[in-house]
Amino acid sequence: MWGIIGGIAAVLLVGSVASVALSAGGGSHGGSDGPKYKVTVPQALVGGEYKLAKDISQQADAQVPHDGAGAHDIKTVGGQYTSGTKVLVMLGLYGSIDDPDVAVEHTIRGMKNSGSTEVAVAEKEFTPKGGGGPVTCGVDVRRTSGQKITMPFCVWADSSTSVNVVETDAADLAKDPHSVDLQEFADKAATVRTEVKKPLG
Repeated sequence: MWGIIGGIAAVLLVGSVASVALSAGGGSHGGSDGPKYKVTVPQALVGGEYKLAKDISQQADAQVPHDGAGAHDIKTVGGQYTSGTKVLVMLGLYGSIDDPDVAVEHTIRGMKNSGSTEVAVAEKEFTPKGGGGPVTCGVDVRRTSGQKITMPFCVWADSSTSVNVVETDAADLAKDPHSVDLQEFADKAATVRTEVKKPLG
């Protein structure tokens, strides 16, 4: 399930079609109190810097099962956002998540396995300057139609939500992956987290 989210984010960014298999399975239904938060698709992100170009929730939800290994009663939402030449894809799940660490790990694995994608900068945890808990970020490079595309990403999860944020810049598609300021991107992702994560009810 988590691999599907990672794969969708990777392929949507370059206009391809996701094809990642679901890991079926059971598991317990998260915490005893149930989910407390949902993921939304605002009209703008990062304080209005990124504008919603396309709500991809229906497309994403059709590809991600509502129940699977380690997740239950899941809804999937997402949006493609633009800021100048930059494109940002935000994909989120919400429901009951048994193990947030596993969700993060499998989402990242799904990105790596989503076709011609290679790890350029290995993922690690960052503590955003604005607080709110760590996010896991790295940089992948995807090759499509002979074009190299550098894609920084950040992923985070808790017992109710799991979100993946991926970005590329049309002005410099093949930028040096090691030149990406991942702390800065982690700070941006943490801002996105506060903007998309809302209490249920």
